[in-house]
Amino acid sequence: MNNFYDRDKVFEFICNQILNPKYQKSNGKLHENDIDEAITTAEDIVNNMPNPNIIFGNGNFQKEHFKQLKKELEKKFDVEMKQGMVIQGIEQNRRDTTWYSDNVKAKNDNFYWDRLKEFLNKQLPPKVLKVIDEDTDVIMNQIGDPRNAKFDIYGMVVGHVQSGKTANYSSLISKAADIGYKFIIVIAGDKNNLRKQTQIRINEAFVGKNSDKKVGVGLIKEDIQKQPVCLTTETTEDFNKRDAARNSQGVTLDNIKTPLLLVIKKNAHTLKNVVDWLKSTYKNKIKDHAMLLIDDESDYASINTKEKEDPTAINKGIRTILEFFEKSSYVAYTATPYANIFIDYDDKERENLSKDLFPRDFIYALDAPNNYFGADKIFGKNENLVADENSEDKNKCLEYIFDWQNILPLKHKKDHIILELPNSLLEAINVFILNIAIRYLRNQENKHNSMLVNVSRFSDIHSNVADLIYNRVENIKRDIVAYGKLKNSDQQSQIISEIKNVFDNKFNVEFSWNEVLDRLTDIINSVLVREVHQNSKRKLEYKENDPINVIAVGGLSLSRGFTLEGLSVSYFIRNTIFYDTLMQMGRWFGYRNDYEDLCKIYIPKEIAEYFGFITEATNELMQKFKEMSESGLTPEDFGLAIRQDPDNQLQITARNKRKSAQEKEISINLNGALIETVYFSQDIKTHNDNLKILVDLVADFKNKFGEKQNIFKDINKEIILEFVNKFKVIHMPKKEFIIQYLKDKDRNWDVVLYEGTGKNVEGLNIQAEKRNKTRINKKGFVEFGQRKISSGDPEKILLDQEIYKQSKEINKKERTLFLRKNLKNPVLMLHVLETQNDEFACEKLPAYGVCFPYEGVANDAQTIKYLINKVYQDQLQEELELSECEWEDEYDE
Repeated sequence: MNNFYDRDKVFEFICNQILNPKYQKSNGKLHENDIDEAITTAEDIVNNMPNPNIIFGNGNFQKEHFKQLKKELEKKFDVEMKQGMVIQGIEQNRRDTTWYSDNVKAKNDNFYWDRLKEFLNKQLPPKVLKVIDEDTDVIMNQIGDPRNAKFDIYGMVVGHVQSGKTANYSSLISKAADIGYKFIIVIAGDKNNLRKQTQIRINEAFVGKNSDKKVGVGLIKEDIQKQPVCLTTETTEDFNKRDAARNSQGVTLDNIKTPLLLVIKKNAHTLKNVVDWLKSTYKNKIKDHAMLLIDDESDYASINTKEKEDPTAINKGIRTILEFFEKSSYVAYTATPYANIFIDYDDKERENLSKDLFPRDFIYALDAPNNYFGADKIFGKNENLVADENSEDKNKCLEYIFDWQNILPLKHKKDHIILELPNSLLEAINVFILNIAIRYLRNQENKHNSMLVNVSRFSDIHSNVADLIYNRVENIKRDIVAYGKLKNSDQQSQIISEIKNVFDNKFNVEFSWNEVLDRLTDIINSVLVREVHQNSKRKLEYKENDPINVIAVGGLSLSRGFTLEGLSVSYFIRNTIFYDTLMQMGRWFGYRNDYEDLCKIYIPKEIAEYFGFITEATNELMQKFKEMSESGLTPEDFGLAIRQDPDNQLQITARNKRKSAQEKEISINLNGALIETVYFSQDIKTHNDNLKILVDLVADFKNKFGEKQNIFKDINKEIILEFVNKFKVIHMPKKEFIIQYLKDKDRNWDVVLYEGTGKNVEGLNIQAEKRNKTRINKKGFVEFGQRKISSGDPEKILLDQEIYKQSKEINKKERTLFLRKNLKNPVLMLHVLETQNDEFACEKLPAYGVCFPYEGVANDAQTIKYLINKVYQDQLQEELELSECEWEDEYDE
């Protein structure tokens, strides 16, 4: 049976059948019988074709081929992705941030976006494409409207490593070009290979050409009147005035109607070339044309690491370009935003230099599809981290290695000599060549396959390791070609025996050893070894219609932004101490459709644990972004803190990128603590949503405990955790610690609904609590007196009256501990406050607090180190000043 047919053409054909409106259900959700019907239709058409190979390539279409395609289709149409979340700046909240999606897009000729959408439709699941459209609509709303006379917008888009940020900003570029952005710059990484890879992708997604050859969107729809003018190409090393003059052929922003595009390297000399070219072409500031600057990997090199008065050359270059335009939008893209949030937000613009690059106008946090092979799936807490070398509960992709220290020590000099490869690396090579054969058997022979080897930062070491790998691969090729077709070949060759042993112990696939070995003998000679560094003689290139099987050996050139196509095996023993650098080195993050089960990461246990800690700290940061978005906070409103490594082995980012940051130790000891809502939004929708959450929770309790009950005991912690996660608060001290407590402590809770003497609260059968001492702080949020919502001793409602009487004889501080010592469970305290001032647009204000039992000496207290940005520092100073003013007068009980 011949398996070599054009699988992608068949796949595309069936996808088009399914996406045809007649197969779509009224609720927009695809059902299994849609796929069945589409495949049946495809089979009928193929079987009745006089010569289907003219369309689909060579090969016979068998039932099993369609069965496999059906599985792939089901995966494609089952992928889910949620829309991202936006945080808007103070000025941004005063602008119309619906201008694009509500008005312009529907009325516009969306030439560039329409053809990109059709192009992406062949690559992405429908729901993912839909969310990319929605996400970029929101980002478009945030950047400047080119019809306006003047604007300067600074924003940041936060994604995930290898999660598809390029597709997002390609969509943003297309939509910006459609509505009149004339000058577009994409600043790629600082290496030629990354700039070239970005250029190729932008050519496919937006330009439509590589030199004179049509590619990507150019094959879908072409209009010579709308052809973008690209002053950089795939073959040029970078932007310079000579090439720009040749490529532009005398055109300027004033004499063309189509967008002008640059894809440049993040390099001080290159940025100066752009500035010089602009100055030579335009004598004054450009007023009539809007400019969009995409800063990819914006946490790298764009950050000013010097003093404010003398910024670094790259930072200064970016800001100088922005200052050249009256209408500019700067959008930073990164998966590791640690350095960006430590930019001093208070740094003002100076002559011929724009403001620093703090995302003061917006932050947009992207979600990742559920088929994303990311840090949470690999290193997330309570996921699949292996306990030890012999653990049975191992993550299928993680392989801890223990035999590398003497051969490839973490600390070594560039002249270190390596005489042999660790056995673990030899095994990884065997896994990789088996993966190639299995993917071919899965009819994925038209896909690239890659293996990453990142063991050093020195080019000489890369060359040494690559030579040893090359020799090993040549020996494998020799034995497989010589013995692979023989019976009992594993008895004829020690190498084949080792490969068979790896297959038997590491794989659980649908093919037998004999099937895999048979295919391996056909393709083994296609395996290449490539060095990827500045001195490489042969460059690593992935061509669209020429799949390769490659073992890539490198360091920095493989560590940020560059995509290794079809990466299935990674061998990694680097020891960088920085969160952002380490995460960016994880080239194994991304999408592994149809071969995720084959992926392996060979890594030392301590480095895997570093990834685990960074993953937890990053998730905490993303949760804060979510709280900011839900509460209507701005980048300048909300202090951001990133958890530091308690053992001081890791640093969040390089010290010169966090000059304005400070270290702060925060205690997470909740023993005997009372924590309550601190700030309140003036947004009526937030309070209405919260009130519904509170009412629904109490209704469930009353159904169980009785309508007249306001005290509900021994409630499962999962119910409390769900409530705390749903209830939106602007800022609640130690909320993240409450959530962690709920996750870690296996104990029930008590819930109390407090009642006052105010008006009746619909749905709760209680009277609201009267409160009237409020103020609006300078950030526009409402505070109650003493920043607390309960008065007196709120615990007493749960205690025996005799115990409460005893507490009256104890001084105030000790009485509080005495009362909380007698609590059986932690307590969720629910309040509905009656607003009597004009600060709120609602009459009933829901709020809550949490009270923890006092259990003697705090033996489980923990202090966590955070690195806090300038915003957080200013908030702490404000807190200190406020605590000294009359506002802190206590309420009477």
